[in-house]
Amino acid sequence: MSAAFGVKLNKVRHDGATYRMRKGNVQIPAELEGIVVGVHGLDNRPVAQPHFRRRTAKKGATARAGQGGSFSVDQIAQLYNFPGGETGAGQCIAIIELNDIDQKGHPTGAGYKTSDLKTFFKKAGIPMPRIAPASVDGGANKPGHSDADGEVVLDIEVAGAIAPGARIVIYFAPNTTNGFIDAVKAAVHDTARKPSVISISWGGPEDPAGSQQFVDGLNEAIRDAAAMGVTVCVASGDNGSADMSEDWDGRPHADFPASSPFALACGGTNLKASNGAITEVVWNGGPQDGAGGGGVSIVFPRPAYQAHAHVPKSPSHSVGRGVPDVAGDADPATGYQIFLNGVGITIGGTSAVAPLMAGLIARINEATTKKFGKTVGFINPLIYASHAQGVFRDITVGNNDITGSLHGMYKAGSGWDACTGLGVPNGAALQNLLAA
Repeated sequence: MSAAFGVKLNKVRHDGATYRMRKGNVQIPAELEGIVVGVHGLDNRPVAQPHFRRRTAKKGATARAGQGGSFSVDQIAQLYNFPGGETGAGQCIAIIELNDIDQKGHPTGAGYKTSDLKTFFKKAGIPMPRIAPASVDGGANKPGHSDADGEVVLDIEVAGAIAPGARIVIYFAPNTTNGFIDAVKAAVHDTARKPSVISISWGGPEDPAGSQQFVDGLNEAIRDAAAMGVTVCVASGDNGSADMSEDWDGRPHADFPASSPFALACGGTNLKASNGAITEVVWNGGPQDGAGGGGVSIVFPRPAYQAHAHVPKSPSHSVGRGVPDVAGDADPATGYQIFLNGVGITIGGTSAVAPLMAGLIARINEATTKKFGKTVGFINPLIYASHAQGVFRDITVGNNDITGSLHGMYKAGSGWDACTGLGVPNGAALQNLLAA
């Protein structure tokens, strides 16, 4: 392998496990340029993190579900005026999940227990949707061995509670560059189940020095989805504008794949509601409790649909894609009541916003399919158009500077901003816009 591709392969320890890592740029013979678009598997370290946050218990307080401002999924749908009538019937929601893997690349963890899902839907008084796992590159439903179980269960319960009439398929793949790309491709090109919306709650900071072929491959898969009328909802991250990894460089980063111009990037808010009155600000609980991801891409140029959004220059002073596009409740302090490992708990994170939006899109797709015989697909140009005003509730208070060291670089304000995008959708108004 080293001789064929001009790289050095090493074994490395990372987070208590051993992986393969390459040093040097992958090289191919000149005559294969444009034919070989990616060489994957030389590096099998985890490529993405799940974007969910458990609520931290304050001193002298318990973090039991339902206490201190958490919400049922149904309550969120009501507060955001999601349209009634539709349940997502006739639609399929694809959820992408990534497995922990061992040295041989076999999945060791991440999954859901059907018993948890049954209890959740029974307690919520919502009919349980049809839910099935799908294996990609050897991925599997492996609950009970990984912290990422919280991610899987959150995604299914939120999307399923919003669109119980939809079919939900969870595409499990190894957490590697090719695993992530193949999972999205498998969902996009699934001719049997035909998902009309994909929910992705995984990602990591943009790193142009990292794997360009990974960025190109995953972006291409998401672009295919847009071309085929499939909406891709992606969590924008839980580490604010820093989007820091373990070796944070002190600079702001957008999270990928939310920064793909073909994704609907989903940011985070802190939501309080009393007697129907809503107070909503940017989610920023500091390093301990997380903050909504957002910023400006240094990889993707600003798409045409953001031409009038007043996106600031990127950290590399380029004209980049602004993240997120929309936002919703994500602060674990005002999080979602879900059921995991036999107990009710509260979980937040922009991880909850991606399946929330996916469920809403599934409902809207049911309506547009009845009306026009087609799904809404790539909605970004429509929601940024001038006639979309009034569809989003603008969030104008707060910033997503999680460490306080970036001098509040991105602040919420009127119109689009790099904390909450266009704002929080009024579900019925969004349906009217997309089904007009």
